[in-house]
Amino acid sequence: MKTVLNALLFVLLSNMGGIGVYTSQAQAQDSINSNIPSKDSTIAKSNLKTKSIQGYAENYYVVHHRNQFFDQSEMNVNRETPQASLENFILSARNGDYLKASYSLNLNLMPENVSERQIAQLAQKLYIIINKNISIDWDKLSERPDGQIDEIFNKNKAASGKPRKSIVFGKLNLKERDVTFRLQRIKYKTEPPYWVISANTVEHIDALYAEYGPTKMVQLIPDDWGLEIEFLQIPLWKIIGLLISFVIAYVLGWFTMFILKRIFGNSKLEWISSFSFRLALPAAFFVGMLTLYLLLNNLVVFTGDFANGFYTTLLIATVAFGTWFVMRFLDAFFSYMAENETDDIYAEENIEARRVLTHLSVARRIVTFIIFLIGAGIILSQFEGFENLGTSLFASAGVATIIIGIGAQSTLGNIIAGIQIAITKPAQIGDLVLFDGQWGHVEDIGFVFMIVKTWDERRIVTPLKTVISNSFENWSMRGSKQIRSIDIYTDYRINIQKVREKFEELLRESSDWDEQVSPSVQVVESTEKAIKIRALCSAKDPFLAWDLQCELREKLIHYICELEAGLGLSKTRIAVESSDKSDR
Repeated sequence: MKTVLNALLFVLLSNMGGIGVYTSQAQAQDSINSNIPSKDSTIAKSNLKTKSIQGYAENYYVVHHRNQFFDQSEMNVNRETPQASLENFILSARNGDYLKASYSLNLNLMPENVSERQIAQLAQKLYIIINKNISIDWDKLSERPDGQIDEIFNKNKAASGKPRKSIVFGKLNLKERDVTFRLQRIKYKTEPPYWVISANTVEHIDALYAEYGPTKMVQLIPDDWGLEIEFLQIPLWKIIGLLISFVIAYVLGWFTMFILKRIFGNSKLEWISSFSFRLALPAAFFVGMLTLYLLLNNLVVFTGDFANGFYTTLLIATVAFGTWFVMRFLDAFFSYMAENETDDIYAEENIEARRVLTHLSVARRIVTFIIFLIGAGIILSQFEGFENLGTSLFASAGVATIIIGIGAQSTLGNIIAGIQIAITKPAQIGDLVLFDGQWGHVEDIGFVFMIVKTWDERRIVTPLKTVISNSFENWSMRGSKQIRSIDIYTDYRINIQKVREKFEELLRESSDWDEQVSPSVQVVESTEKAIKIRALCSAKDPFLAWDLQCELREKLIHYICELEAGLGLSKTRIAVESSDKSDR
């Protein structure tokens, strides 16, 4: 038991890198222990040849040399089509017949004295690599000898596809370059052409296996541990390892949340406690998922079709939680700056504070969006062929493409509008605006909309494109001072001078008047029934101006009612003419 613990400790401390993989003796199963080849080169590089193809033809590659290791007359496999040749390799390897699987390999770059064991080991290594890392699209592998796949260009015409002599069925990255897995159609002398896995692909097997082969932990597990026991065609020890990995990931995630909430959350420093509470949940998920991904990718390694989707899902979840953590951190940082590093935005003439807060708000949205794009790009890069998505969307004129285009246009339009608002500053957070007949403070400028808090505590949500394209009044752009007018209809016989004197008296008695605009009473309109008197007052901000306007209007109306027994009140006059009968 002590020896086993030491072996596990050695693996945990010294081998946490690389992607491990191993394969099975039956479909989607794993080879174990002594059945797994080592990562040493099967054939010395100095013995490898440099040319595998010495001729050219339209529908196949001509070879003037062929490795004579196999007796071609004894080969009882179908290699006439690309699908048949690859099926022979996959199915034979699944059944443990790696020598038969090697019939589908082009060994022309191998030395003539290669042994049967070495050939079988190469086939086993290639199967392990493909089984873990390559998702074969069998629909793209032709069942015709010429490798041709019929193509239909429209509903009325059908055209045959172009014959092929080389077909790519997978790709892996090896030391910052891509290694392509390829099937090739070759012809030797007078023999019929046949399909094999290319010599260049075979040449890279050892290098790929060293990178993507099984981990040391798999190789160190003793044979007598009963690892052949399976559940749902998966070794039982892997299922147990999966459960243990889940427990470890959960404990680390919970411990991360505990530290952030209970320890850092109770810090006397406000910014530490604020950050800790906001980051606790995303940090816990990220640490837990990252731990699970590392454990399963380096220690408990799954293979087969299940593994491709499983590891991709784990990586996507890890990147998603990591992106969430970074976005939450940036949001907490900008929120703290907005709350603690800016002055009162509603204070008199505090334009600089409103400008800084607006820039912080827009910057937070832009940086968050950039982080989101980076995370989404990393996630989408895990799907093979995603780089062709844009071409596919443009090539198809379907309804989905149109909907996506329209949606993206609206979103990007609002994002650009937000940047325009940050640069041109038609409105800033804290400004008092009149928008669509509603006036209130700009409470927030979001990623795609602006929120206006009205005087009666309602919220008006307006898309940023609308803010840019439509006119509105900004009462705080060049200062908060405002002039208000008081309009009153009176009778023609009113004494205007007395009203003017009374208004000046009332204005000077009010503490809300800023004394910036002289008292003014003017007759601005006359009708057949009354005249319109306008009095002007000013205050240092719109709220005081509104209160002053209402106060003076009330007192002026009261004064006019009492002036000369209400003589100045507007009246409706009716002319009454006497009839002839009444005169008689």
